[in-house]
Amino acid sequence: MKIRIMAPAVVGAAALALVVAGCGGGDGDNTKSTGASTQGAGGSGQGTQPLNIGMPNGPVKNISNPFLNTSAGAALGYTNVIYEPLMQINDTKPADPPTPWLAKSMEWNKDYTEVKITPRDGVKFSDGTPMTADDIAYSIQLRIDNEALNTEGLPYKSVTNDGGVITVTFKSSQFVNQAKVYGLIVVPKHIWSQIKDPTKDLVQNPVGTGPYVFKNFSGQTVTLDANKDYWGGELAVPELRYTGYSGNDPQIAALQTGQSDWSWVFIADYENVYVAKDPDHNKVYSATGLGIDQLVLNNEKGAFSDINLRKALNMVLDREKAAKIAESGLFPQLTSVTGIPTPAGDTFIADKYKGQNYSIDVDGAKKQLTDNGYTYSGDKLMKDGKQVSVVLQDPAGWNDYITSLQLIATSLKSIGVDAKVETPTVDAWTANLNTGDFDAALHWTDGGSTPYQMYSSMFDPNYYVPLGKNATWDIGRYNNPDAKKTFDEYIAATDDTARKAAMDKLQDFWVNDVPAIGVDARPSAAEYSTKNYVGWPDEQNPYADPQPTNKNASLILTKLKPAS
Repeated sequence: MKIRIMAPAVVGAAALALVVAGCGGGDGDNTKSTGASTQGAGGSGQGTQPLNIGMPNGPVKNISNPFLNTSAGAALGYTNVIYEPLMQINDTKPADPPTPWLAKSMEWNKDYTEVKITPRDGVKFSDGTPMTADDIAYSIQLRIDNEALNTEGLPYKSVTNDGGVITVTFKSSQFVNQAKVYGLIVVPKHIWSQIKDPTKDLVQNPVGTGPYVFKNFSGQTVTLDANKDYWGGELAVPELRYTGYSGNDPQIAALQTGQSDWSWVFIADYENVYVAKDPDHNKVYSATGLGIDQLVLNNEKGAFSDINLRKALNMVLDREKAAKIAESGLFPQLTSVTGIPTPAGDTFIADKYKGQNYSIDVDGAKKQLTDNGYTYSGDKLMKDGKQVSVVLQDPAGWNDYITSLQLIATSLKSIGVDAKVETPTVDAWTANLNTGDFDAALHWTDGGSTPYQMYSSMFDPNYYVPLGKNATWDIGRYNNPDAKKTFDEYIAATDDTARKAAMDKLQDFWVNDVPAIGVDARPSAAEYSTKNYVGWPDEQNPYADPQPTNKNASLILTKLKPAS
């Protein structure tokens, strides 16, 4: 059996857009859009206004290396419109087939251990150099040769280029990792082969195939110009301006005043705070899926290395308040003890866990602790003669996460734990989590067509690295060999029965070992204005993940048209 994804005969963004729009699948009930879909057909040609894109992730540094998650390019998202993927994946409709992008076709073998990639013709890098099969092969070999650049955590075996067709082999079946393979970005070999250390180079003059070209970095704003020779055709937006704001409040103010046209920032009471400021143009689009917000717990050092404290916190965490207070009802409450969002994930929940929901049990949590070596001195939880203490951290300005951490701290105090909340910068927080220098932190998960992607990003020991080394997934350093074997079984499964058996066992590890804690369901959402440009994804046309930091950003920008 061959699984083949091919591009349409007509090359160009307009043709590709038709492919995406024409893809079936998905359920309108899984999306939420505020305001009527009044974007209209829009005009044609290029507009005159820049598109201002903001994220509450400042301050940022002049780093555009697309492999570094501490870069300005990652924090603001602009590397996704400079460097492009092989295929475009719509995270909000994971059952839809991928849209060919830099790859004209990708063909898998029967057991998904090999994929053949045929490059799209007529693609050039922004410096005018044609993109070839050598660039794709080199981009993959770069990941093989530099473990730190394999941010997808794929088990590569080899890559070869034979007559312009790239063959990539893997050590195991990649059925569950197809989206990661499709999402691989391509860098120019003639530039990157001259970089001494690609794992550390700042790449301050990035060159890619994308629709926009790096212009300058000034303060907290990065400017990009439309790529006049873009392979996908003419672009409506002549200039992009990315700004890093110091937190949610200044980012929200920028959206309210029209200084930002596109963002993702948590807004409490968003209908009144944002939409009502310009109801004809201000939109919020939110699509649910199989991702959650997790409380990452350090399984390897500190107080949460003890499973009993992890279990106790899981028993007292107030998820209703997390959803209603911290997330103002925008994020649904997480109810199933499996951590799988419902109703999107109902069919994946093991029979033994159907109907088993989270509940608060302070007395049960205290018993869990006192039965396992803890004592109380008054209302203080003691171990080894000291009160148990933890630090919860997330970046300053991320108001919803900080509020949620404060609620979690209150839950911890109900069982006698001294819990403090700290608010480092985004860069410091990212570095802390990468290297394991933390007790606990709120973080989003991966998403996908099954809960495997969500679980894998949280606690798959295949991604375990020791403290001090940079983790890509399994940030909490969970390292149970039996769980690793089960993740491997899921990957190797060749039918739905075997996958269900492995998924059921993965839920056991989640429930019994508490490698992390599910806090709330997390939709993929964004705010945008249709004042100058239309054609955004919405409930009526959910063709892409709407967030500006997602790889779908390049696809969205090829779909926009000047507002008529």
